[in-house]
Amino acid sequence: MIDIRIALIGLGKMGRALALLAPERGMHVVAEIGEEERINRDTLRDAEVAIEFSIPSAAPANVRACIDAGCPVVVGTTGWYEELPVLQAYARERGGAMLTAPNFSIGVAVFERIVADASRLFAAVPGFHAALIETHHSAKKDAPSGTAASLAQSMQVASGMSVPITSMRVGSVPGTHELIFDAPFEQVRLVHEARDRRVFAEGALVAAKWLVGRTGVFTMHDVLATAER
Repeated sequence: MIDIRIALIGLGKMGRALALLAPERGMHVVAEIGEEERINRDTLRDAEVAIEFSIPSAAPANVRACIDAGCPVVVGTTGWYEELPVLQAYARERGGAMLTAPNFSIGVAVFERIVADASRLFAAVPGFHAALIETHHSAKKDAPSGTAASLAQSMQVASGMSVPITSMRVGSVPGTHELIFDAPFEQVRLVHEARDRRVFAEGALVAAKWLVGRTGVFTMHDVLATAER
């Protein structure tokens, strides 16, 4: 049963993945908005929620336009987060709704909690040093990835440990994040590997469905917290 109307902003690989998967998840794509098109109530075509996967230079204006149009927006574009606090404040002031995440994989949301717990434990024992390696396809524009930056921040908040990030861009890898805790005589590795771009589309659709009817500023942690209840 199709019960939620969505608009897709950005017609790249993620946009195509979302368009294919949405009908299977009970969502109807009523608008597909490309890079040169304006975003307003007319072009959003009465969508109940928008999903934005464009480019870093376009994302802030796209988010602002969705808020102005009264349309909740899920934002998957990364590489623009220096402007995020301003847009979060704007969404709150206007009574809008936005949900951002550097990675919409449900597994990554859980993985980030595991990483924080592991960092806290390893910080309490001597001799271990941490490193983070992230690998993505060669067309990815930002490095380190937004996911890697978020993982590193979670580690630092949880344990005070700072972690160096190594970024690799090669081929068509959807996304791999490997955290290494290394000591002189042993090593622990925690790895999340995305096998298909559809994992991000799946999570973005889950987030979009969750966001409908809400106001405020959210992340995938809020979606996960609701699922745990």
